[in-house]
Amino acid sequence: MSEDYMYARDGTEDSHNNPANKNKTGKWKACRFILGNECCERLAYYGMSTNLVNYLQIRLNQGNVTASNNVTNWSGTCYITPLIGAFLADAYFGRYWIIAIFSIVYCVGMTLLTMTASVEGLNPSCDENGCDPTKSQVVVCFLALYLIALGTGGIKPCVSSFGGDQFDANDEAERKKKSSFFNWFYLSINVGALVASSALVWIQMNVGWGWGFGIPAVSMFIAVGSFFSGSRLYRFHKPGGSPITRIFQVLVASIRKSHVNVPHDKTLLYETTDAESNIKGSCKLEHSKTLRFFDKAAVEVEGDHVQGLISPWKLCTVTQVEELKSIIRLLPVWASGIIFSTVYSQMSTMFVLQGNTMDQHMGPNFKIPSASLSLFDTLSVIFWTPVYDRIIVQIARKYTGHERGFTQLQRMGIGLVLSTIAMIVAGILEVIRLNYVRRHNYYDLEYIPMSIFWQVPQYFIVGCAEVFTVIGQVEFFYDQAPDAMRSLCSALALTTVALGNYLSTLLVTIVNNLTTRNGNLGWIPDNMNRGHLDYFYWLLAILSLLNFLVYLWISKSYTYKKVVGRLG
Repeated sequence: MSEDYMYARDGTEDSHNNPANKNKTGKWKACRFILGNECCERLAYYGMSTNLVNYLQIRLNQGNVTASNNVTNWSGTCYITPLIGAFLADAYFGRYWIIAIFSIVYCVGMTLLTMTASVEGLNPSCDENGCDPTKSQVVVCFLALYLIALGTGGIKPCVSSFGGDQFDANDEAERKKKSSFFNWFYLSINVGALVASSALVWIQMNVGWGWGFGIPAVSMFIAVGSFFSGSRLYRFHKPGGSPITRIFQVLVASIRKSHVNVPHDKTLLYETTDAESNIKGSCKLEHSKTLRFFDKAAVEVEGDHVQGLISPWKLCTVTQVEELKSIIRLLPVWASGIIFSTVYSQMSTMFVLQGNTMDQHMGPNFKIPSASLSLFDTLSVIFWTPVYDRIIVQIARKYTGHERGFTQLQRMGIGLVLSTIAMIVAGILEVIRLNYVRRHNYYDLEYIPMSIFWQVPQYFIVGCAEVFTVIGQVEFFYDQAPDAMRSLCSALALTTVALGNYLSTLLVTIVNNLTTRNGNLGWIPDNMNRGHLDYFYWLLAILSLLNFLVYLWISKSYTYKKVVGRLG
């Protein structure tokens, strides 16, 4: 066996800092530990977040709007903190150690949250009239929640990228397996979410919040154990130094040379003569014709060389310039995911509040919590992921000729259409529900005699949309990210979830302020039977449609990155 075939050609190393042996490291034998970690970590996360809006209402005595906004603000923070973990991973520590460090913070937060629901003095006192939390109890509860938000920030952007690192992009066979990995990675997320949204939500509502939060805490400790168990099998990319610094170097050098003309011959632009890029852990990138202003940073002029040395604040390589261009080209695609995330966030807020008003019985004796309906979103993902990977891709490949069936941008666009349909379906159900309330004068009835299972279609369609948009987004941002910025770009993708949650909070706040003027109850009152949640769903459907139309224009003009040569 030749040495070229024996070792990974993407510059990865094993746990002993030697070139990664392809037969002993990486691929599926390493990824099973990563998938196990992700499954258990997501069980922990969804186990405490799926029903969080009800916890805040019941135990912290918060109203519909306050509880909904607190959940979306916290959830949004969970998807902003990945920028911290991603920067530290790409710049200094590598993905493995950031996952390890932030997992400890995560475990502390989960343990503290469990204590706030079970330890006397930390959990609110409750009686038949409700709960009466003290300010200190509320503070400790939110401290635990935001420790979890910080912990998950280190894990989210690194785990998927770390899994992708286990496949050599320069090996055709491994490259095909990497595309499949992202599908199964998202499937593992939803296996954990399935347990969370079914068994754990039922435990929280029927057994107690101490057990309901304690089991997710244990699951998080198991996730950490699974991750460390595969250490000897992993492949590791070296951190490439601060990506933020490199971006600013290109900006500064471009502005300094704003008066310089860019040559038409791209070979005259500055690039290292070595086969590899001077950015640690990164392949060279081919020059692109877009965003030519930044090419000025790679134009050599007198004064760039001082005593034989080159200042990166005056002269940058083509690869460094193309890193910045790649990020800028990603931004419009990134922005199109914000509205999708706003739609997705409704599952943990408005869908739950809508379900709280409906008949939750399944048979004469069993009552299903409204938050547990999200298991149908999970089941939808579990169903559609292998169907997409094994059937849809094969069929689409015959018509498109693309090795992945659809391009990543096409895949994401299909999901945006499905998310619009989900809001229309949810709005139609709410119209039917409110008409039923009016027809029978059920305005003050806590549970109207209309089965909660009428919500299943809207959950199922959102799940299908996830398989197309979310998995496509994860794969797209990994592939199109510069090699030394993959964690940061994964974090960038995750911030769409944060901004989607914040946008949901903003929309709810604006709608509530506008519709409650002059003593009106508004669209989203505490008594949902007297509101107009359907109007809110129509608003989201219109925003989703407009977002898709803009996305079509963006995707047609997108320029894919091109790699020159290889690492190692």
